[in-house]
Amino acid sequence: MASLLSYLPQAEGLLPKWLLFVSLISVANSVQSYTTLHFTSRVYNPTSTDPPLKTPAHVTALSSRTFGTWTLLTSIVRFYAAYNINNPAFYQLALCTYAVAWAHFMSEWWVFGTTRWGKPLAGPLVVANMSLVWMFLQWGWYVKA
Repeated sequence: MASLLSYLPQAEGLLPKWLLFVSLISVANSVQSYTTLHFTSRVYNPTSTDPPLKTPAHVTALSSRTFGTWTLLTSIVRFYAAYNINNPAFYQLALCTYAVAWAHFMSEWWVFGTTRWGKPLAGPLVVANMSLVWMFLQWGWYVKA
């Protein structure tokens, strides 16, 4: 068990472990975005009922892969931030990934209408909101000027 724990970020506190956890989950989300439209369609489908799930015209294989690529890129940034939490550049970049994710999902919901409130949207919004607030409040603890 000790050897497994040695792979976790060594900085104090839970935030680095959270960033690692979200990064690893995001990698899995990226893989599924490349392999199926099912989960992406659940998020970007304001008219579907769960079940049955109908794939809307705006969820295509290309849009799903693009979303998967974007998610993979953010997971890489968050991974590096988890292990370099005291570096202001990594911290700011990770914070920005959550801000961009929050803005994206909120605009798709409130502006473009390609999603609606429900379980598929709640996950990314809760993670983005919680992480943004947590990172903003903990800046001084992890990043020493």
